[in-house]
Formats: sequence, C-alpha cells, structure tokens
Amino acid sequence: MKGMEWKINGKKLGMDIASDIIGSLLMGAGIYIFAAGSNFATGGISGIALMLNYLFGIPMGAFSLLMNVPLILISYRILGRTFLLYTLRTLIIQALIFDNICVMFPVYEGEPLLAALYTGVLMGAGLAVIYIRDSSTGGSDLVIMSIHKLKPHMSLGSISLMIDGCIILCGIFVFGNIDAVLYGVIASTCCTIVMDKIVAGTGSGKIDMVICDDGMKVAEAISNETERGSTMIKAMGPYTGKDRDVIICACSKREIFKVRHAAYAVDPGALIMVLRYDETFGYGFSRPELKAAQLIVDQKEAETQEALELAKAMLEEKNSEEK
Repeated sequence: MKGMEWKINGKKLGMDIASDIIGSLLMGAGIYIFAAGSNFATGGISGIALMLNYLFGIPMGAFSLLMNVPLILISYRILGRTFLLYTLRTLIIQALIFDNICVMFPVYEGEPLLAALYTGVLMGAGLAVIYIRDSSTGGSDLVIMSIHKLKPHMSLGSISLMIDGCIILCGIFVFGNIDAVLYGVIASTCCTIVMDKIVAGTGSGKIDMVICDDGMKVAEAISNETERGSTMIKAMGPYTGKDRDVIICACSKREIFKVRHAAYAVDPGALIMVLRYDETFGYGFSRPELKAAQLIVDQKEAETQEALELAKAMLEEKNSEEK
C-alpha cells in the first residue's frame, strides 16, 4: 500500500514539475521574446522585474524570487502551507528557466502591437498551466489568489487586471512614452482572457436536461451508460396537462452523446436540452473550496459580533444618560 501511495505521489510531483517548466517557458517566451524587445511592461512582479532589467540590467528570475519572500510570509495564513510550498517550487523553477534559458531566446523587433498580443497569449497560457496544478508564480499572484479565496465570486482574470493596471501605468515613466502603457494594457487584457478561458475550460462541461415520461428508467439508463448520477424533478406540461419527469445530469463534454443515446433508447419522444457550465463542485467532481467558504462565514460572524457590541454599548450609554 505504501509503495502504491508513493507511486501516486511521485506521478503527481512529476506532473506538477512538468507544468511548472512548461508554464515558465511559455511566460518566458512572452516576456523575453516579445515584451522586452518592444519596450513595454507586463503586469505583476514580472512587469516590475522587466522594468528594472531595462533600467539596471537586474536578472528578472532572481529578482522575482527575492521579491516573493515577504509576499509568501504575508499570504501564509490565507493560502496555507501546501499552496505556498507549491508556489516556492514554481518560483525556483521559474527563476532558473528565466535566467538561464529564456535569456537565450531571440528577440522580436517587429510590430509592437503583435508583440503585445503574443505576450498576452503566451503569458496567459503559461499562468493557466501553472494555476491548473494548484500553484502560482508568486508576486501579485499571491495577492490575487488571496483575494480569490476571500471573494470566490471574483474571477482570477478580473482581479489580475485590476492589480496589474497599477504596475503597467509605471511603464510611462520607465520607457518614456504612453505607448508602453497602451501595449501593456493590451498584453494584460489578452493574458486575462486566455487565462480565464483555459482555467474555466478545464472545469467546464455539459448539463443535460431530459424531459420524459419515465424519469426513473431514463436515469437508470444514463447511470448504466456513463456511471453518472442524475436528479429527477416532477413537472407538468401546461399544453398537454400531463405529468412529466425532468432529469438533470452534469457530465463531461465527451459523455454528452452517451447521455443522449441512453435517454432516447428508453424514450424516443424525450425532449433533451444541453446547457454549458464553467465549474461544478461535489461528489464525482471538484471538491468545494471549503476554506474560502469558512473564511467568508468567519468574516460575517465577526461583523455581526461587532455590530452587536456596538449596539450594546449605545444602549448602555443611553441608559446611563437617562439615569
């Protein structure tokens, strides 16, 4: 049993390291090939490192690793030890790749607009590869992930865009023209779109809604065909006045045809609607972010307790005045 567990952990570690390498190479290609040669800054610590490299020749990888030490310490309580250890591993791999491999990449000296677009696409893809393995590249990512833990309804891309905007604005003073800011905004926007599409796409799937006469048989057929569970809701067709069953089944994109085949095999007259979801949590899918939810609950409880104490103090003060 211990040997099997070690193999599983070893496989996961290998996949994590491979993701770090691929993600770092993609990010490095965006920064070193396109951004550095066109004189505009990206967002995050990498953008600050790029500007300092432009001004003083400071190695970007080593600077990013050094700057992340205080941010890791600050984010420790919110993000937890495991995530930050993953991040530290990613940062070390990224620093080695940036300062030893990416510096040898050829520099693109063509149209700055194309450079901004390709910078955003490559960086967004690189970040997504790293995020999918529950790690990050540190820097503003630690701040972004901390905010996302506290505010799960906000997408990673939108938080990143807000924080990176402040860093990109500094490009006007470093590079001496407003074009640096405009190209930086384009690169950051492309990075946000690509990152959100890839990250959301890995957790996305299909929802089948099957309206039929015998929901139990249809649900059983779907379970036998795909090993997926379903939910049945009793409904009525207003036009016919007949009772119908509505079967709801969340499945992956490749399982949609199996669900459809199973439903029509039982009830050829069934009505099937296919919807799309970005994420789903629960048994058979991803685990919910319990820690983030607990943080929100704790925050609400603290606010409620503070309000009660304030009301109590005001009531005591009023009573003392009346006496």
